[in-house]
Amino acid sequence: MAEKEIGKITHYFAHVSAGVIALSDTLKTGDTIHIRGAHDDITQVVDSMQVDHKPVTEAKPGDQVGIKVSAKVHPHDKVFKAVP
Repeated sequence: MAEKEIGKITHYFAHVSAGVIALSDTLKTGDTIHIRGAHDDITQVVDSMQVDHKPVTEAKPGDQVGIKVSAKVHPHDKVFKAVP
């Protein structure tokens, strides 16, 4: 499946298994993302996300979006979105 880079991880919060993505493109709940870095290679569906601690269904370029992640991620990991 084709992928498009949509941002980078800026923070990881282990106590809630959440990562923060600095977006360079749009992201919606239901999208499949692929997080790839030196230590990570995770593919998952975005079930929920938050901007400024408020639930949202869509985020736009420039937003800092928090999502639950299925495994530990690291700052500077690249985030890709599956595109049809």
